[in-house]
Amino acid sequence: MPGVPSAGATGHIKRWAHTQMTPEAPSADAQDVTILGGGLAGLCLALQLRQRHPDLRIRVLERRQHPVPEAAFKIGESSVEIGAEYFGQVLGLQPHLDHDHIIKFGFRFFFSDQQNEIDRCVELGASQSLPTGSWQIDRGRFENFLAGRARSQGIDLRTAASVRSWRLGDDKQAHSVTWQEGDRTEQAETRWLVDASGRAGLLKRQLGLAADNGHRVNSVWFRVKGRIEIDTWSDCSEWQARCRPPERWRSTNHLVGDGYWVWLIPLASGSHSVGIVCDADKHPLERMRSFELAMAWLAERQPRLVRALEPMKEQVQDFGFLRHLSYGCKQVFSSQRWALTGEAGAFLDPFYSPGSDFIAIANTYICRLIEKDLAGEPWAPYAQVYEQLFFSFYDSTLAMYKGQYHLFGRPDVLPLKVLWDYSYYWGVLGPMFFARRLDDLPSLSRLREDLAGAKALNLSMQHKFAEWGHRAAAASGTAPSAFLDQASLPWFAELNRALRDPLNDSQFRARLRDNLQRLRDLAAEIEQSFNQRPRRTPPAASISPNGLLPPTWRT
Repeated sequence: MPGVPSAGATGHIKRWAHTQMTPEAPSADAQDVTILGGGLAGLCLALQLRQRHPDLRIRVLERRQHPVPEAAFKIGESSVEIGAEYFGQVLGLQPHLDHDHIIKFGFRFFFSDQQNEIDRCVELGASQSLPTGSWQIDRGRFENFLAGRARSQGIDLRTAASVRSWRLGDDKQAHSVTWQEGDRTEQAETRWLVDASGRAGLLKRQLGLAADNGHRVNSVWFRVKGRIEIDTWSDCSEWQARCRPPERWRSTNHLVGDGYWVWLIPLASGSHSVGIVCDADKHPLERMRSFELAMAWLAERQPRLVRALEPMKEQVQDFGFLRHLSYGCKQVFSSQRWALTGEAGAFLDPFYSPGSDFIAIANTYICRLIEKDLAGEPWAPYAQVYEQLFFSFYDSTLAMYKGQYHLFGRPDVLPLKVLWDYSYYWGVLGPMFFARRLDDLPSLSRLREDLAGAKALNLSMQHKFAEWGHRAAAASGTAPSAFLDQASLPWFAELNRALRDPLNDSQFRARLRDNLQRLRDLAAEIEQSFNQRPRRTPPAASISPNGLLPPTWRT
């Protein structure tokens, strides 16, 4: 990658603490990087920095005592391709994930609002696993593993350490951090300060960086001991034979209805995660903010799930809720040597599981900024450039959620939106990360017009999906049972597989442009499909000149 420091850069590390941080002699405990928060974002950043720079002095301050509990710990258990690539390949954790977590059977959707029979619903998913996959991650188990790995690699991880205060230095001064461990208070200087404190948002609160992104959703969740065996919800042999292997339970299963969706995520520690995410206006949090209330609400909206949960009611392991789940941030990277990562910065929505993706993106940029500083390069201007890229990705993804929750009740609209959203993700952002081009500014500059056009096209399509969803609402009826098999679309499966192709610079640019052309073709076919409704069966050639949408996806 351009600009990566040479092996001789470790000499700069040693000089930071002795000549560059303050005019006076710094304390012997001075660090190169201090990370506030030892959860998923903070520990992954520490490991990524250690991997690239063995001599870097890294301290992580985590308020929780370790080890943390398995299963009933944190939500955010489902990963998707970018986050999975980050964990598995960038950080080299695939053996642990394959052995100690569940290999995910993709996303799966059931339009099952007020339905008792799962086999009579529209099902959207894949009949077989697609080539580039991901994992269902037990967050407690994973973070315990990450903590052990960090300590084994010489990272100074302090647990049960409560950050009390900090002072941000200027260009020529170090930052300082004060924390408490038990009855002992400590203070140390650090060249870089990274906030990975989650929703506590320590730096964001102090600096007044919170921002309202206008996306109003709430969530409640709980974990139960045992497996929710969705594959046993029907005795219909045809329904059971749709998937090979018949293991829908490994999917992130979504039970959807107007203004809400319910997640079902299995955990390798033997528990199942259940959550409700809903439009704050259509489904008020007050109706579901206890386990009893949530079960009563589910009995109305998803009665088949409640039947499965009834025998497990005594095995509930936790219950939690969050109001105002989604939020923005005014700044995440600074030329004053501080940064925010994970939920300490901005958070989108649990749908499509983008949390680990944006940890991967933010941590990649933070590592590059620290590397440039480490190498003595003029790195400060890159903080603004990387931040602009980060927020561009954030805004494009936010458009997939904002004003779209009514589509969860539209089986004639949501499947095409999901198809589009996946195609945009695998066709644009995914290749940038897999090809390690997120910070390749020369390549991105050559693709500037193409990427701007793709972003504009995505925003346009999201507005159209919202409009089509309202149009469908006026004429909606009960949708017939159907299986929309993503694996049956060769071009779609290939888009997923191609993420792993090794690409040089010219191949990367060619791939992006090919993907953008496919997006334009797909957008035209989707729009033509909606414009030609409500004809019963339009000729295939008149709707699908490029063959992207078979008849079952157009009705």
